[in-house]
Parts: sequence; C-alpha cells; structure tokens
Amino acid sequence: MEKLFEKLNISPKNKKLYVTAFSHSSYANEHKAKNDYERLEFLGDAVLDLVVADYLYSNQKEKEGEMTKIRASYVCENALFEYSMNLGLNEYIKVGHGEEKEGGKFKKAIVADIFEALIGAIYLDLGYATARKTVLQIIVPYIENPDITFFSDYKSALQEYVQTVQKSLTYNLIKEEGPAHERVFTVEVEVDGITYGVGVGQSKKEAEQEAAKEALKKLAV
Repeated sequence: MEKLFEKLNISPKNKKLYVTAFSHSSYANEHKAKNDYERLEFLGDAVLDLVVADYLYSNQKEKEGEMTKIRASYVCENALFEYSMNLGLNEYIKVGHGEEKEGGKFKKAIVADIFEALIGAIYLDLGYATARKTVLQIIVPYIENPDITFFSDYKSALQEYVQTVQKSLTYNLIKEEGPAHERVFTVEVEVDGITYGVGVGQSKKEAEQEAAKEALKKLAV
C-alpha cells in the first residue's frame, strides 16, 4: 500500500484503517475480521459530497439545481469506479474466495465503494483538510476536462422532475438476496405513491439508478 500512499501524497498514522477500507464483507466473514469497509464507505460518501459541493459553489456560477446535477455526475458509481481503477485501488481489495472467483476485484459496485471507503479512512486518520485535498487532486482534473463525462445521473434527473411538478419521491428496497459476497438488490421508486420503476443491481445505489432510469422513461422526461 506504500505506493498508493506515495501516489496520494499522504502519510498515514493508523494503517489499520486502510486495511479495513479495502476489506470486503466476504473477506471479513471468511477471516472473522471485526470490520469490513462498509462503515468507512458511508463516511467517505458524505465527505465526497461535501468536498465536491464546496468546490462547485466556490468555482462555478450555476444555480442550485444545475450544481446538484454536476455534483451527482462526479460522485456517481461510474465516476467512482473510474477514479478507483485509475489509482489501481482494485489491486488492494481483499475479497473472499467465492467473490474472487466471481471477479469481485473488478465489479463496478465494489471498486466504486472502495474509493469512498478510502476517503473515509483518510478523513478519520488525517482529518478533513487532507481528505479534501486528496479528493480535489483526484476529481478536479475530471471536472476541468470537458472531454470527460460520466453517465447521466438518473436519480438526480428524476429528483429534479419531481421538484418541478411538486410530487413526492420514494425509493423502497423490496428484495435483497444472494450470499454476502454476491448480494443482489431490487428497488422500486414511487412518485406520489405510484410505482414507476423497478431496478436491480449489485448495490442499492445501482438498483436505485436503474429504477430511476425506468421511471424517467415512463414519465417521458
């Protein structure tokens, strides 16, 4: 992991945090480890949202709705997967034997989650300023390059539509199945209590995006 730390220009104090950040639940279960990366992923997700929102507020003149869309495109699963692969984070992922056979180190959901977990670890270990600096050095080049775009964030597009017509929007997890190392989530999205889309994915985020995509087609937005 030393090469990664050099690449990110950070000097970790608590390296155990980074071991946890790269430990998938399948690995933790097999090795009876106390923690996997999921709590760090939760934290890193919030840090990412704040850093990117702050950057956009300070450097761009768009209105709130447009900034929300731009931020969503740079913290969506496709974007996080891209950052992770460019940094070679998948080389450090620890997964269980079953997950490894299924190509877990290259699964988009896992590789994207690892990026958020890493940011969460940096935040806990070295503080917000270092986490912010790390996020900006990775993401800003993408924001400033007009030739790089990530797929449309369907959830944000649906949210914007719902706000415009003043309707309610709800995502419901209706099914979660499969072994721990290969979970499959099914999510439905309701607009004013009516189901407009159902999505399936290897993460809740992916399933929600697919549900939103289906809803937008039906709503012809």
